[in-house]
Amino acid sequence: MDVLTFGEAMVSFRADQPIRTGGSLRMSVAGAEANVSIGLARLGHRVRWVGLTGADEFGSLVVRTLRAEGVDIAGPERADGPTGLVVFEPRISGLTRVSYYRTGSAGSRIGPEHLSDAMARPPRVLHATGITAALGPAPLEAVRTAVHKAAASGVTVSFDVNHRSKLWPRDAAAAALRPLVRDVDVLVASDDELALVAPPSAVREAEQVEALLECGVQEVVVKRGGDGAEVFDASGSTARPAVPVTVKDTVGAGDAFVAGYLSGLLDGEAVEGRLDRAVTVGAFAVASAGDWEGLPARDELGLLRATPGSALR
Repeated sequence: MDVLTFGEAMVSFRADQPIRTGGSLRMSVAGAEANVSIGLARLGHRVRWVGLTGADEFGSLVVRTLRAEGVDIAGPERADGPTGLVVFEPRISGLTRVSYYRTGSAGSRIGPEHLSDAMARPPRVLHATGITAALGPAPLEAVRTAVHKAAASGVTVSFDVNHRSKLWPRDAAAAALRPLVRDVDVLVASDDELALVAPPSAVREAEQVEALLECGVQEVVVKRGGDGAEVFDASGSTARPAVPVTVKDTVGAGDAFVAGYLSGLLDGEAVEGRLDRAVTVGAFAVASAGDWEGLPARDELGLLRATPGSALR
């Protein structure tokens, strides 16, 4: 297996206007780890996702979608509790309000025991996120155990901070995530998330990056949204601007970026090549509606070089 990841996949509802006014909802599947899994599978990598779904039709949609996208879902195991839901609501231009319905969900019950079989055959890369860690004590312990075991086995550990303020406050996130850093090889964070994993004595970005590298992180990947991204490692830093596209939906862009970066890593690309692929896949995400629906297959990576408005005949 190229990549093993785990977490909660939910059913998403996207409103076409503010919810209080009524209107239509479009149903799909969402979840950071599921998005990364689909992105990597479309790029030709072997990906396994581990998670729990409810014994309901929403859980069946999650299973059907991931299988259809070529993701190995290793089961999945149905658990007590419903499949989690997330609602995306366009409030005003450029601003989307997100509401979670995942308290007590099946996915929030994942623990270390659910990963034992998958970890018995170590993957090339383990990818975890701060979202799973935020779901409760058992999911946090699953993250801790998986990251530590993977590092001890020589598996490359990728970790996306992915802080969600509706799931936990910054101080709780920092207390839980800082101890994980010593086992992480590739750390992904937006510039405002670095403070959640760097020592509290590091205030400026340069200090935070330096401290993280000294802790043993091999690559600190900083997402800068519309300004692109930058990677810091022992040799210095490498930056790439965002690919210019017409933005339709920014939700899921960070997960797409991670999928592109890990794809380049798996292919043996240098940092420059990984970043190029990451910002390209991220651009596909923001230029398309939905978390993952517009993500490219490997042979589509060059499509963004086509003249806007042209037809491929």
